[in-house]
Amino acid sequence: MQYLTRAEIWLGITVLLYFLMNGAQVFETAVLVPKWTTAPPENFGLLADRNGVSLKVFWIVMHSVHEVAFILALIFCWKVAPVRNWMLLLFVLHMGVRVWTLAFFAPNIIRFQEMYETKQFAEGLVSKTQLWQMLNYVRVAIYIAISVGLLPLLGKLLALNGH
Repeated sequence: MQYLTRAEIWLGITVLLYFLMNGAQVFETAVLVPKWTTAPPENFGLLADRNGVSLKVFWIVMHSVHEVAFILALIFCWKVAPVRNWMLLLFVLHMGVRVWTLAFFAPNIIRFQEMYETKQFAEGLVSKTQLWQMLNYVRVAIYIAISVGLLPLLGKLLALNGH
Protein backbone atom coordinates (compact mmCIF):
# COMPACT_ATOMS: atom_id res chain seq x y z
CA MET A 1 0.00 0.00 0.00
CA GLN A 2 2.79 2.42 0.93
CA TYR A 3 4.57 1.56 -2.33
CA LEU A 4 1.46 2.47 -4.33
CA THR A 5 1.10 5.73 -2.41
CA ARG A 6 4.67 6.72 -3.28
CA ALA A 7 4.05 5.76 -6.90
CA GLU A 8 0.90 7.91 -6.92
CA ILE A 9 2.71 10.87 -5.39
CA TRP A 10 5.63 10.81 -7.83
CA LEU A 11 3.47 10.19 -10.87
CA GLY A 12 1.15 12.98 -9.70
CA ILE A 13 4.10 15.37 -9.32
CA THR A 14 5.35 14.36 -12.77
CA VAL A 15 1.94 15.02 -14.32
CA LEU A 16 1.63 18.40 -12.57
CA LEU A 17 5.10 19.46 -13.70
CA TYR A 18 4.35 18.27 -17.23
CA PHE A 19 1.16 20.31 -17.39
CA LEU A 20 2.99 23.33 -16.00
CA MET A 21 5.59 22.92 -18.76
CA ASN A 22 2.82 22.48 -21.31
CA GLY A 23 1.31 25.79 -20.25
CA ALA A 24 4.66 27.55 -20.57
CA GLN A 25 5.29 25.90 -23.95
CA VAL A 26 1.87 26.87 -25.28
CA PHE A 27 2.36 30.46 -24.06
CA GLU A 28 5.83 30.65 -25.59
CA THR A 29 4.61 29.08 -28.85
CA ALA A 30 1.52 31.29 -29.11
CA VAL A 31 2.96 34.60 -27.90
CA LEU A 32 6.75 34.76 -28.10
CA VAL A 33 7.71 32.53 -31.03
CA PRO A 34 5.49 34.37 -33.55
CA LYS A 35 7.08 37.68 -32.47
CA TRP A 36 10.67 36.67 -33.24
CA THR A 37 9.93 34.45 -36.25
CA THR A 38 7.79 37.05 -38.03
CA ALA A 39 10.62 39.45 -38.80
CA PRO A 40 14.01 37.82 -38.55
CA PRO A 41 16.64 39.07 -37.85
CA GLU A 42 15.19 42.35 -36.52
CA ASN A 43 13.11 40.62 -33.85
CA PHE A 44 15.90 38.26 -32.72
CA GLY A 45 16.53 40.85 -30.01
CA LEU A 46 13.66 39.18 -28.16
CA LEU A 47 15.89 36.11 -27.82
CA ALA A 48 18.91 37.98 -26.47
CA ASP A 49 19.67 37.25 -22.82
CA ARG A 50 20.50 40.84 -21.98
CA ASN A 51 17.56 42.67 -23.46
CA GLY A 52 15.02 40.04 -24.31
CA VAL A 53 12.72 37.55 -22.67
CA SER A 54 15.34 34.89 -21.95
CA LEU A 55 13.67 31.71 -20.82
CA LYS A 56 16.88 29.67 -20.85
CA VAL A 57 17.21 29.40 -17.05
CA PHE A 58 13.50 28.63 -16.68
CA TRP A 59 13.65 25.78 -19.21
CA ILE A 60 16.88 24.31 -17.84
CA VAL A 61 15.50 24.25 -14.29
CA MET A 62 12.02 23.11 -15.32
CA HIS A 63 13.22 20.24 -17.51
CA SER A 64 15.77 19.13 -14.90
CA VAL A 65 13.23 19.05 -12.07
CA HIS A 66 10.64 17.39 -14.28
CA GLU A 67 13.00 14.69 -15.49
CA VAL A 68 14.10 13.86 -11.94
CA ALA A 69 10.42 13.57 -10.96
CA PHE A 70 9.70 11.43 -14.06
CA ILE A 71 12.58 9.08 -13.21
CA LEU A 72 11.43 8.82 -9.58
CA ALA A 73 7.88 8.10 -10.78
CA LEU A 74 9.24 5.38 -13.06
CA ILE A 75 11.25 3.88 -10.19
CA PHE A 76 8.26 3.88 -7.82
CA CYS A 77 5.92 2.49 -10.50
CA TRP A 78 8.36 -0.25 -11.53
CA LYS A 79 6.62 -3.02 -9.57
CA VAL A 80 3.22 -2.11 -11.06
CA ALA A 81 3.51 -3.91 -14.42
CA PRO A 82 0.53 -2.38 -16.28
CA VAL A 83 1.73 1.11 -15.34
CA ARG A 84 5.47 0.46 -15.67
CA ASN A 85 5.37 -0.65 -19.30
CA TRP A 86 3.38 2.37 -20.48
CA MET A 87 5.47 4.73 -18.35
CA LEU A 88 8.63 3.29 -19.83
CA LEU A 89 7.28 3.87 -23.35
CA LEU A 90 6.23 7.45 -22.50
CA PHE A 91 9.61 8.12 -20.87
CA VAL A 92 11.46 6.88 -23.98
CA LEU A 93 9.26 9.12 -26.16
CA HIS A 94 9.86 12.04 -23.80
CA MET A 95 13.63 11.52 -23.89
CA GLY A 96 13.50 11.26 -27.68
CA VAL A 97 11.87 14.69 -27.86
CA ARG A 98 14.41 16.04 -25.35
CA VAL A 99 17.27 14.77 -27.52
CA TRP A 100 15.60 16.39 -30.54
CA THR A 101 15.30 19.62 -28.54
CA LEU A 102 18.97 19.56 -27.57
CA ALA A 103 20.11 18.58 -31.07
CA PHE A 104 17.93 20.95 -33.13
CA PHE A 105 15.95 23.57 -31.21
CA ALA A 106 18.50 24.75 -28.65
CA PRO A 107 21.44 25.07 -31.07
CA ASN A 108 19.31 27.03 -33.53
CA ILE A 109 18.06 29.43 -30.84
CA ILE A 110 21.69 29.97 -29.82
CA ARG A 111 22.63 30.64 -33.45
CA PHE A 112 19.76 33.11 -33.81
CA GLN A 113 20.92 34.90 -30.64
CA GLU A 114 24.50 35.01 -31.94
CA MET A 115 23.32 36.40 -35.28
CA TYR A 116 21.55 39.21 -33.47
CA GLU A 117 24.58 40.03 -31.36
CA THR A 118 27.17 39.81 -34.17
CA LYS A 119 24.89 41.22 -36.90
CA GLN A 120 26.07 38.41 -39.20
CA PHE A 121 23.02 36.78 -40.70
CA ALA A 122 22.82 33.41 -42.42
CA GLU A 123 21.38 32.71 -45.83
CA GLY A 124 17.78 31.53 -45.85
CA LEU A 125 17.09 32.96 -42.43
CA VAL A 126 13.35 33.32 -42.98
CA SER A 127 12.97 29.69 -44.07
CA LYS A 128 15.12 28.54 -41.11
CA THR A 129 12.95 30.39 -38.61
CA GLN A 130 9.77 29.13 -40.29
CA LEU A 131 11.06 25.55 -40.11
CA TRP A 132 11.95 26.05 -36.43
CA GLN A 133 8.45 27.41 -35.75
CA MET A 134 6.67 24.59 -37.62
CA LEU A 135 8.71 21.84 -35.96
CA ASN A 136 8.13 23.52 -32.60
CA TYR A 137 4.36 23.03 -33.10
CA VAL A 138 5.04 19.32 -33.59
CA ARG A 139 7.32 19.17 -30.56
CA VAL A 140 4.82 20.90 -28.27
CA ALA A 141 2.02 18.62 -29.51
CA ILE A 142 4.13 15.54 -28.73
CA TYR A 143 4.90 16.82 -25.22
CA ILE A 144 1.21 17.45 -24.62
CA ALA A 145 0.31 13.97 -25.93
CA ILE A 146 2.87 12.36 -23.62
CA SER A 147 1.55 14.23 -20.59
CA VAL A 148 -2.04 13.30 -21.45
CA GLY A 149 -0.85 9.69 -21.80
CA LEU A 150 0.26 9.77 -18.17
CA LEU A 151 -3.25 10.56 -16.89
CA PRO A 152 -4.74 7.05 -17.37
CA LEU A 153 -1.68 5.60 -15.62
CA LEU A 154 -2.26 7.87 -12.64
CA GLY A 155 -5.90 6.76 -12.71
CA LYS A 156 -4.80 3.09 -12.64
CA LEU A 157 -2.57 3.71 -9.64
CA LEU A 158 -5.35 5.51 -7.81
CA ALA A 159 -7.75 2.63 -8.53
CA LEU A 160 -5.21 0.01 -7.41
CA ASN A 161 -4.71 1.92 -4.17
CA GLY A 162 -8.45 2.12 -3.53
CA HIS A 163 -8.97 5.81 -4.31
